[in-house]
Amino acid sequence: MNYEIVMLKEKVVVGISAMTSNADPKMPEVIGGLWYKLYQTGVISTINNKVNQYAIGLYSDYSADKYCVTVGNEVSKAENDELTVKKIPTGKYARFSLHGPMDRVVAEAWTKIWEMDLDRSFTGDFEEYLNSDIDNADIDIYIALK
Repeated sequence: MNYEIVMLKEKVVVGISAMTSNADPKMPEVIGGLWYKLYQTGVISTINNKVNQYAIGLYSDYSADKYCVTVGNEVSKAENDELTVKKIPTGKYARFSLHGPMDRVVAEAWTKIWEMDLDRSFTGDFEEYLNSDIDNADIDIYIALK
C-alpha cells in the first residue's frame, strides 16, 4: 500500500471520545457508536470554530492494550467545554489516500497498516474524511512516525 511522508503542524480536535482496544470484541460498536452520536444526535453542529467540514477520527493515548478514539472536527480554538479536546502533535506522518466505499476502504487500509513495518510513534493517528459520500469517500489516514 502506497503512502507519502508529510510534515504536519499541530491540530486541535474537538469531539466525543471513548476508550477501546483492537482485542475488544465490541470495538467496532464503540467506534461506530461515536460516529452515530456525532452525526445523528447533532453533536457535530455544536462544535465551534471549525477549520473545515472534514470529520476526523483520532486514535490517541495509546497504552499497552487500549487507546482513545475521538471523533469530531479540527478547530482553530477549542470553545466547547462539554466536549473532548485532543491535540494531534506536530510531526512526521505517513499519509495514505483512500477512495471508495467508506467502511470497506477504511477497514482494508487499517488491516494493511497494522501489518506494515512503519516506525510508528503512537502519538496520534487519524483519519480525515474529505467528503461525506459513503459510497465514494475520499479519506486520508495519517500514521504518526518517529
